[in-house]
Amino acid sequence: MAKQRTIKFWIFFWLLSAIFLIGFYLFLEFRNHRLHSILGLAKPVVKMAPLNSTEKNDILSVLDIIADLSNKKESTFFLLFQNNNELRPGGGYIGSFGILKIKNGKVSFVDSHDATVFDSRVSSHIKPPEPLLKYLGVKHWELRDSNWSPDFPTNAKKAIYFYHLEGGKERFDGVVAISAKLLPSFLEITGPLQIEDYPGVYTSENAIAKLEKQVEADYRQQGIEKGKRKYIMKKMAKVIVAKVQSASWEDKKKLIKKIEQHLREKDILLYFQDKKLENKVSRLGWAGNVRQVPGADFLMMVDANLGAKKSDALIERKFVYSVDFRKPKPVAKLKITYIHHGMVRDLLTEDYRTYLRVFAPAGSWLFDVNGISGVKLVDFSQELGRKVFGIFQKVNLGKSKSIEFDYYLPEKFTFDDYQLFIQKQAGVDKLVGKVTLISPKGKKQSYQINSPLDVLVSNKSYSSKKEKTVKEELYKQSVNLINQSNQSE
Repeated sequence: MAKQRTIKFWIFFWLLSAIFLIGFYLFLEFRNHRLHSILGLAKPVVKMAPLNSTEKNDILSVLDIIADLSNKKESTFFLLFQNNNELRPGGGYIGSFGILKIKNGKVSFVDSHDATVFDSRVSSHIKPPEPLLKYLGVKHWELRDSNWSPDFPTNAKKAIYFYHLEGGKERFDGVVAISAKLLPSFLEITGPLQIEDYPGVYTSENAIAKLEKQVEADYRQQGIEKGKRKYIMKKMAKVIVAKVQSASWEDKKKLIKKIEQHLREKDILLYFQDKKLENKVSRLGWAGNVRQVPGADFLMMVDANLGAKKSDALIERKFVYSVDFRKPKPVAKLKITYIHHGMVRDLLTEDYRTYLRVFAPAGSWLFDVNGISGVKLVDFSQELGRKVFGIFQKVNLGKSKSIEFDYYLPEKFTFDDYQLFIQKQAGVDKLVGKVTLISPKGKKQSYQINSPLDVLVSNKSYSSKKEKTVKEELYKQSVNLINQSNQSE
């Protein structure tokens, strides 16, 4: 296992060092003069390595991506900086974006922009999704709100569309969404930093809160124009890059491991315009797409913070999901509980206001809702091949609130071969909850969930080679597989 991990580690290093700007403008440059010779040596080594076919295919896919990018004279990437403390369906509010160009294997250009300032130049005159209009008063749909889908390829295309609609001139080879979670994660390794012309020290413990306070309030006292309030991130980038370049080899290896973790947990999302590259990224589990698992029940809980400031930093989520097979149609019960740990309303904290969407299998039928005044308040839609139930929720400071959806699943789901795929929303730390299956005879089988990855709950016995391959493929793609080892009741 150690040898397998080492080979994968170096593949991640070559890929990420070559093309990505990580954190708030953190990038690790990889000098291209040896890239082709290394790639030429790597493929034969991987093919001969003591790895299974899935692992070999993973690594060869990464090498193909590197080779394709290195063969281009210049590649341009659209960087979306998403704040998970202000959660949106695609991972977080897009407060800033950047443009990164790679030429001959080197970073040739990088710039950043305040998304709100960019949007204010030209109105799109496009009606936003109804919840943005109804609960937040957004009149025109623009770049900063473009990630309304939980499906990253959809959001990436929409972001590019709004960028061009609002006057942007760059043509992008790909889109990279980066969560605010990367900044403290990286500062744990690089150590605290100070930024010229800005007071205080930024550490892994205070960096996000301190940065948010700076761009939301402190800039006024410092005499900084509102349109330049996020310029601090450009200076922060230079400091971080300098720290990384001067870091020890051991610390650089730790950074790469952090990047790999963030890719798996959807803190970094990737989209390529080239369909072949996009398919490879999707296969590696890095695309952030809403996934299809043939024959499996599906659950995805998607929140959109609408006017709750940065309160997601203080929100705890839990769920309980049960499926009862004692009736002709399986009955699903989903209870979602929000716990607001904030106690005081301040610059960053407010009563939690979220538009919740539950994605269920197509053909599901909602017949009851508890926690609100009936089914009539639920919005129904079809998205990404799923049935969607939408509802606005408010959770007061220091309080908890639960909502329960009761619905019929399609008859095709049976107890003996039941599987449930639970997809985690980007920007959410973990899926925390419990799944209970009730057999036709009333026997209960329960599964505890506590995972930073998507989850596949399986009550199915795999017999054929094809089924086992599907199981391995799901597990490989950043899926926590939970099987029959859990407790029966």
